Amino acid sequence: MTEFTPIASLAGGALIGLSAVLMLLLEGRIAGISGIASRLFPPYGDGAFGGRLAFIAGLVGAPFLVAAVTGTPVMQTVSSNLVLMVVAGLLVGFGSVWGSGCTSGHGVCGLARLSRRSFVATGVFMAAGFVTVFLMRHVIGG
Repeated sequence: MTEFTPIASLAGGALIGLSAVLMLLLEGRIAGISGIASRLFPPYGDGAFGGRLAFIAGLVGAPFLVAAVTGTPVMQTVSSNLVLMVVAGLLVGFGSVWGSGCTSGHGVCGLARLSRRSFVATGVFMAAGFVTVFLMRHVIGG
């Protein structure tokens, strides 16, 4: 069970929103994590590789920075089932590319822009998440 952390959650949400606004204002681009990550690989050779790599490195490195500043390690729960993690990651990756965006692109940026497509995509993401949690907890027993 995850502990309720309203202050940290509020701060995280505010930082995600701020970063999305800054990226739109400064770069003119939507802050979609799946798009940024997928464009790290060929055939995208548009000269923005360094910026994309820095963005992803910031996502991965942020918990370490928080731990260094606060002195408290960031607790993360990761499944011990490596095969399940790889399959789930691939499904999420392919799904977000096929859906032309992920939760950050559609859920944060698309909803804020009142995009009809993002409302549908975010609804599908949420429904799939609810079904997955139900299956994992009550049917499969993970």
